[in-house]
Amino acid sequence: MAIAYSLNENSPGHDIQPGRKYLLTANAVAALGGLLFGFDTAVISGTLSFIEPYFNLDEVALGWAVSSILLGCAIGAMISGKSSERYGRKISLIFCALLFSITAIATGFSYRFDLFVACRILGGVAVGMAAVISPMYISEISPAHLRGRLVSLYQLAITLGILIAFMSNYLLSGTGEDAWRWMFSVQAIPAMLFFVALFVVPESPRWLVSKGRLDEAKQVLTKTGGAVYAEKELESIQQSFQSNEHRVNLSMLLDKKFILPVVLGLLVAVFSQITGYNSLLYYAPMIFKNAGLETGDALFQTLAIGLINCVFTFVAIFTIDKIGRRILLLSGSLLMTICWVLIAFTFNLQSDGYLLLGIILVFCSVYAATIGPVTWTYIAEIYPNSIRAMGISVATLFLWIACFITSFTFPVLVKAAGEPITFLIYGALCLIYFVFIFFRLPETKGKRLEALEQELSRKS
Repeated sequence: MAIAYSLNENSPGHDIQPGRKYLLTANAVAALGGLLFGFDTAVISGTLSFIEPYFNLDEVALGWAVSSILLGCAIGAMISGKSSERYGRKISLIFCALLFSITAIATGFSYRFDLFVACRILGGVAVGMAAVISPMYISEISPAHLRGRLVSLYQLAITLGILIAFMSNYLLSGTGEDAWRWMFSVQAIPAMLFFVALFVVPESPRWLVSKGRLDEAKQVLTKTGGAVYAEKELESIQQSFQSNEHRVNLSMLLDKKFILPVVLGLLVAVFSQITGYNSLLYYAPMIFKNAGLETGDALFQTLAIGLINCVFTFVAIFTIDKIGRRILLLSGSLLMTICWVLIAFTFNLQSDGYLLLGIILVFCSVYAATIGPVTWTYIAEIYPNSIRAMGISVATLFLWIACFITSFTFPVLVKAAGEPITFLIYGALCLIYFVFIFFRLPETKGKRLEALEQELSRKS
């Protein structure tokens, strides 16, 4: 079978028949970066009850243990733009895969807290680079009418990585006081799979064009969309680069013609984190325990969150290219606002915590179906070709900084103001995001990257 593709930016049509197997293989391999991202950031939740007494951590140190990886993510985001521009998307992802493998084992066998944190930060570098390069690669290799769905595979992979982390944490929790070491170390297995699989995928055609390797770019485009598609797309990509021939640097992001996509990408990235989802994810066992569940039950409930995340990401995959990015973000931010208010008011109502669990599962399903996947899709497609690597890099840098601040301050906020007030703060931020989306965020559904670039340039 083949996937129908039209050169019309607003409708699928049936002019071109790209190779489905080739396209899906390339995208699936790139999305493995998301699986490792999800695993590496979520695995910490199941280790808290082990590392807290092992390293004798207070609230601040516990927040540092959880959030230190996010500083590495910020570093990875900073270097990913230059790396992916100079060495290519594929080579940069191969480096990520190696770093994932090494740091997984090193973190698991750390015997000092400073070494543990250092390994977490280095692992974060791999996460930060993969978070920029994987969705960028997918957006650059995918036809316009499939781009949202295929970039959503990246979010699906993130949720699958989270689910695998929660599952392995639950299964390994009974293996003794050193269970946390194996929880971290098992990540080396999918990391090596990612490393090997990367050798069978092509380089991004848009990166190849930027380096003057037109024949190679045309070969990739032909395999993904057919000969006619390749000719038209190659011409469009070349024109995009020719209109912005100067060297890419950070100052370009402040150029008047780029300022609108830069600001939109930054705000979408930051709001995806400060609305509190990752705080809930990283500290889920602690939240459930404080709500009255035993540690073992809390780990099982966390596994339920991972499953919900994975299942409801399919909602986004099947709707993002039909109803659009904007509707999903609007509905997601509004429903998350309601969920945070309900979580705040029900936190202390039941000693068994199961009413709270139900609302949290609804919250996670909403995030997984809307803001989670749409964020990565939006920031992967909003930037013009000439600044895409740098733009995504900076947006993802701000995403990780926002995630770090939110995750680091969660236990501090809880101690100072209590869980309900903390949850209400997140709810207020979700409401602010809804207002921003409603008044300022344009739709990008079904638009070729080059056509979207022209549209935003006129509005800047």
